[in-house]
Amino acid sequence: MLKCLIITAGLSACMQNNEQTPINETIKSPTMDTTKSIHAFQIEALDGSTINLADFKGKKILVVNTASECGYTPQYKELQKLYEAYSAKLVVIGFPSNDFGQQEPGSNAEIKSFCSKNYDVTFPLAAKSTVKGSGVSAVYQFLTQQSKNGVMDAEINWNFNKFLLDENGILLQKFESSVKPMSDEIVSLLQ
Repeated sequence: MLKCLIITAGLSACMQNNEQTPINETIKSPTMDTTKSIHAFQIEALDGSTINLADFKGKKILVVNTASECGYTPQYKELQKLYEAYSAKLVVIGFPSNDFGQQEPGSNAEIKSFCSKNYDVTFPLAAKSTVKGSGVSAVYQFLTQQSKNGVMDAEINWNFNKFLLDENGILLQKFESSVKPMSDEIVSLLQ
């Protein structure tokens, strides 16, 4: 008698009855390890609602730590433009943070008002978050620790660092603040 195993990559393997592998065991393909996906997270939004990152399966995700009083703050305009231009295959998520130079001192309501009034931001914005140091959010632990994301260790150096994840929520690449949202470096990965 043959026993068959379902493998998460969509394949099956059959074994003779005398082998010791249980029939209900699942073998995970390294490329399909769901524990290394950002889709596992739910985060608080600026308005207090919940952003379920699993809702974005099938789209790339660009995660950006933002601030309202930074020299890079005008990137909000390009982030919005990128979000609109590639909305069928990309979602941008901003994570306002006061971790660098105290450049995001406002409350969630003040940040939401600032982004809407000055940059017409419609992409999702998380509640004010810690992205570095003590109390770092779970999402940023995932993004910056290879042991959690399975890809790389990364350091957040300033506001507007960017992380691009694929359609399965797997980390692809990190971009420094100076890389503009509509740059060829980012856009070429969305084609």
